[in-house]
Amino acid sequence: MRVALNGWFLIHDSHTGSGQYLRALLQWLPRVAPEHDYQVVVPTQALPPALTADAQAHGYALVPVKAGDSNLAKVWFEQVGFPRAVGRLKADLAHIPYWGPPLTSPAPIVVTVHDLIPRLLPEYRGGKRVQLYTALVSAATGGAALVLTDSNASAHDITEQLKVPAEKIRTVYLAAGPQYTPRGEWQVDDPIRLKYGLEEGYVLYLGGFDRRKNVRGLLSAWTWAAGSIGQGYPLVIGGQLPAANSPHYEDYPALAAELKVADTVKFIGPVDEADKPALYRGALAFGYPSRYEGFGLPPLEAMACGVPVVTTTGGALPEVLGSAGYLVPADDTRTFGAALLTIVVEPTVHDDLRARGLAQAQQFSWDKAARQTAAAYAAALETK
Repeated sequence: MRVALNGWFLIHDSHTGSGQYLRALLQWLPRVAPEHDYQVVVPTQALPPALTADAQAHGYALVPVKAGDSNLAKVWFEQVGFPRAVGRLKADLAHIPYWGPPLTSPAPIVVTVHDLIPRLLPEYRGGKRVQLYTALVSAATGGAALVLTDSNASAHDITEQLKVPAEKIRTVYLAAGPQYTPRGEWQVDDPIRLKYGLEEGYVLYLGGFDRRKNVRGLLSAWTWAAGSIGQGYPLVIGGQLPAANSPHYEDYPALAAELKVADTVKFIGPVDEADKPALYRGALAFGYPSRYEGFGLPPLEAMACGVPVVTTTGGALPEVLGSAGYLVPADDTRTFGAALLTIVVEPTVHDDLRARGLAQAQQFSWDKAARQTAAAYAAALETK
């Protein structure tokens, strides 16, 4: 079978979840299903050397297509450039690994819909252009042979919102990469933590800062714990802070000062991907207060590193966490703070959740995800 994959996120915004997902699939699909021919259509004529080397190392081919640099370049690539390439390649199947399927395709389509945030959350619907794009991909999703998604929660949303029959949807869970492990070496981890001004023993948040991520809720929860543990075990918040207040962002350092916890909160700025495992391993607890997730990789990464997790009941997070950590309603900041405090001051609770988290993380693997994706390819062809 020749499979053509949309490689937009190999070139643009490759650091996002969609980019990480695609790179992981391309590393594992040729390994678990080497009988297929994987052709990745990318929107560029100048292939980055590192990307070419990765393709050669993992056994997939890159097909460059000029997409332009206008505001409509992404839509043109999805709706015109990619389908034309599928036809030229005589591909048996087209896989769009994010929510951007074409309305028409010369080959059956498998589309991965990670979540439906633009439809579920009013504040993410954007202006008219964004709403038109959401309407376009919503209509196109109905024509796919199969829809893959990251969780049963998202599968339910797709059925409810897009009216896709449940039998056309398959849940394929994501996974943490092999670098996320509790077994680190101090000679490596200590210098990485020092780079961010940290020593072992802190409460950690790694993630985004838009309103859905509920960092305001985390800082509010910290007011319940900071007086007891904040001086010895600060709250460390990693990630690129937003430049200014907007409908989706606010000034979190100012909020920490307003809540009188600024002296126990460290904002460490952007974190290199390669440094994340060391930061996880130095933490006593991981707080993830998001109101909604189609999956939620950071809590899984934390558990894989042996860090107990406190998160919310939003979206797919209960599926990811199982019984391996604290699940708290997003607005219950007092309980959220108490859970963080308990993990830090009660060694038996910490150790129990650490063991549970490590076992839970082992239920997710990219090997399994790639095998289920390859099986979905075969099933999609059977629906022709």
